Amino acid sequence: MSNSLDRLLDIMTRLRDPKDGCPWDVEQTFETIAPYTIEEAYEVADAIARNDLDDLRDELGDLLLQVVFHAQMAREAGHFAFNDVADAISDKMVRRHQHVFGDEDTEGTEHQRRAWEDQKADERRQKSRARGEDESALDGVPITLPALLRAEKLGKRAAQVGFDWQDPADVFAKIAEETEEVRQEIARDDHARLGEEIGDLLFACANLARKYAIDPESALHGANRRFEVRFRKLENHLKAQDRDPTSMPLEELEALWQAVKRELAEHKNTV
Repeated sequence: MSNSLDRLLDIMTRLRDPKDGCPWDVEQTFETIAPYTIEEAYEVADAIARNDLDDLRDELGDLLLQVVFHAQMAREAGHFAFNDVADAISDKMVRRHQHVFGDEDTEGTEHQRRAWEDQKADERRQKSRARGEDESALDGVPITLPALLRAEKLGKRAAQVGFDWQDPADVFAKIAEETEEVRQEIARDDHARLGEEIGDLLFACANLARKYAIDPESALHGANRRFEVRFRKLENHLKAQDRDPTSMPLEELEALWQAVKRELAEHKNTV
C-alpha cells in the first residue's frame, strides 16, 4: 500500500518539477485545480449511482490524484505536505470516534451522530476563535457547495440551535407562501424580485427534504435521471413514427409523455 502511494507522490513531484516536469502541471494553482477536484468528486458519485465498481476504482484514483496535487503544491510553498494531510484526518477520526479509540461508551447510532455533530461544532468554534471571528451556527458551510445542498446544510445548522419548524408538515405552509409570492412577482413583472422569490421557494423545498431526511441534491439528481430516461424514450417513440415533436400539439406530447411514464413504471415492476 505504501509503495503504491509513494509511487503516486513521486509521479506528482516529477510532474511539478519546474525544469523537467509537465508544463501544464507546473503552471497549475490551487484555484485552477479546484474545479477539477469538484468534478472528480461528482464522477465518483456518478460511478456509485451506476453501480459500476470498475469505474469507481478509476474515479477514486482520479480523486486521490487531486488530493496529491493540492498537497504537492502546498509542500512547494512550504505550507504542508501529503503526510500532514493524512495525519490531520487520522487525528480527526480518532478524536471524533472516542467510543472506538477512547474510553467512551457506545449508546447507539443516534447518540454517536449527536456526539459527532457536537464535536464538529466545537471544532468550528475553536477555528472561529483562532481567527478572531464572531461565532455562528452557520460557520463551516462552504459557499462553493452546490446551492441546493448548501441550502439543506444551512437549514440543518439553524435547526441545531432551535430555528426550525416543529412539524415537518408546517414546511408546506412556507412553500405555499413562497409560491404565492412568486405569483405576485410574475404579476408585477419584476424580474429581479422574481429571481429572489424563486430562490426562496427552492430554499423552502430543500428544507422540506431535510425535514423528511431526504438529501435534496440526490433527490434532484434522481429527478434529472428520470426525466432524461423518459424524454429519450419519448424521442425514440417519435423517431419510430417519423414524427417531429416541434410540429405536434402540446396536448399530444403530454399524452405520449404519460404513456412513456406508465411503460417505464410497468417495466420497472417486472424486472
